Amino acid sequence: EITNIEATPRFIKKTKLKIIDIRTESEWVMHGVIKKAFLLTFFDRFGTYDIGEFTKKLDKIINKGEKFAIIDHAGGRSKMLSNLLGKNMDYNVVNLKGGMVHLIKKGYKPSFNSLTISGR
Repeated sequence: EITNIEATPRFIKKTKLKIIDIRTESEWVMHGVIKKAFLLTFFDRFGTYDIGEFTKKLDKIINKGEKFAIIDHAGGRSKMLSNLLGKNMDYNVVNLKGGMVHLIKKGYKPSFNSLTISGR
């Protein structure tokens, strides 16, 4: 299942869902992160990915069937990955539309102190 929800500070504050930040490490460092997000890059800096390796790491963070959210920089990568995971792999995904760009525009203050990278 795939759900699309606008990335807003209110959603981030209220949600009980685990949030998976799929941006690159340089994006995390440059723009900050959501304080309790799990940092798990999907695309590398060349735009390639390994879905098997990604889901192996993802499955260490979430339980199969558990609803979780995905965020990226501006919404394009998270939309693509949400569709792939939700439609083809039976994950229960919430795509955070607009990504970190939208979230920050709406007033969210990202953290630069919690850069613990998951799956390493």
